[in-house]
Amino acid sequence: MRIVIAGGHGKIARHLEQRLAASGDEAVGIIRNPDHAADLRAVSAEPAVLDLETATVDEVAAVLDGADAAVFAAGAGPGSGVPRKETVDRGAAVLFADAAERAGVRRFVQVSAMGTDGPIDEDVLGEVFAVYLRAKAAAEADLRRRDLDWTVLRPGRLTDDPATGMVQLGDSTPRGDIPRDDVAAVLTVLLSDDVAFGRTLELAAGNTPIPEAVSRL
Repeated sequence: MRIVIAGGHGKIARHLEQRLAASGDEAVGIIRNPDHAADLRAVSAEPAVLDLETATVDEVAAVLDGADAAVFAAGAGPGSGVPRKETVDRGAAVLFADAAERAGVRRFVQVSAMGTDGPIDEDVLGEVFAVYLRAKAAAEADLRRRDLDWTVLRPGRLTDDPATGMVQLGDSTPRGDIPRDDVAAVLTVLLSDDVAFGRTLELAAGNTPIPEAVSRL
């Protein structure tokens, strides 16, 4: 398969690209900074330089042309302010889905976050994190209205710990940590299976091997 990943230089994306290459698939990572191209080639991914905050639908669709799946794993990042939560976490996600429809790429997986469907209280969470969750929630809602084979994946708090291969995965799971590499491993399995079409799934570290967790969906 040929899979195009928005946010191609992110930590989850690079784990995913490496796993896809190891399984014989072709990963294309969309990056804003051309200096990051070498990092993608180092994990056997093809870099595509494009700024999703300024690109047109046609420009993004050109990158997606001929792909078997699209993965939105982009984010403004923890150091960004309120405006970029809107332009990246919501705006770029909507643009990427628009482009997938235009390019005829039906399989679409969106990496979101736990907490998007609960009360979002700025007094408790702080303004920036509350805006982030609202932007992720809006991107989820936009994706659900589309005629795509979509999956929303909501991981818990992300860590850089080594992958364990053991998770909790389902429509609702207790909040918890999850290594980014395990998120990538779950994405790799979901991309090769149709069991999660039209599903919003929550993910945290657990006691179930990833293939079994996906097969139980």
